[in-house]
Amino acid sequence: MNRALCSALPLSRVGRLCTTSPPLSGGFFHWTWGTVPTPPSRSYSSNIKVRSYLQYIKHKIKPPPSPPYPHVCQVGDPVLRSHAAPVDPSAVLGSEVQEVIGAMVKVMRKLQCVGLSAPQVGVPLRILALEFPESMLKDVSPAAREARGVAVVPLRVFINPQLRVLDRRTVLFQEACESISGFSARVPRYLEVEVSGLNEKAEPVTWEVSGWPARILQHEMDHLDGVLYIDHMDTKTFINIKWEEHNE
Repeated sequence: MNRALCSALPLSRVGRLCTTSPPLSGGFFHWTWGTVPTPPSRSYSSNIKVRSYLQYIKHKIKPPPSPPYPHVCQVGDPVLRSHAAPVDPSAVLGSEVQEVIGAMVKVMRKLQCVGLSAPQVGVPLRILALEFPESMLKDVSPAAREARGVAVVPLRVFINPQLRVLDRRTVLFQEACESISGFSARVPRYLEVEVSGLNEKAEPVTWEVSGWPARILQHEMDHLDGVLYIDHMDTKTFINIKWEEHNE
């Protein structure tokens, strides 16, 4: 269904957004560029490329964007393995939280993905969004719709969501994530769940859902606890979704 807002904000501002701000070494996540220009880009035996001198100068002149990002953070980013902090309910209608929600929806729609969590845009707060519009449903075959329980889902935003399992039976289907771009694997998910929390208007909401939307919801809930689908997957089904193209 990814560098934190807190990295670009003073801790006093973070405190207004989060009901808890657990101390981390050096504060929240931050960028480090070093003070010594690196040599021209090349690969070492580890296949890790170092930044070129031109890249170093570019980032000195134009610093990287700050969260919430207009892109999705990728696996390896510490924010994806952090436990997201609860949002202060009194801050939900504030410009800062609304900016995060707006960025999440914008990125989700730009990438045409069906769900996104705040950590995936660099913000370690307990916010998730999901949407499965009619336009995307048209691309799913009738057989797949029935087998996977795929249905249209209007935009839903949950702040400080709480998940309750209603049907403990699990189903296995291939699952992907924008934060592990280009790969997928089979992942077991509960058949039916209930989520409760606040929506983007700070109103309490509860939603009982089954099938594919329930899978999306569980996937995004995992992100809030620093869990990725690779932690649950059947490792033998982990694939590069473009593996065939590498043989052409």
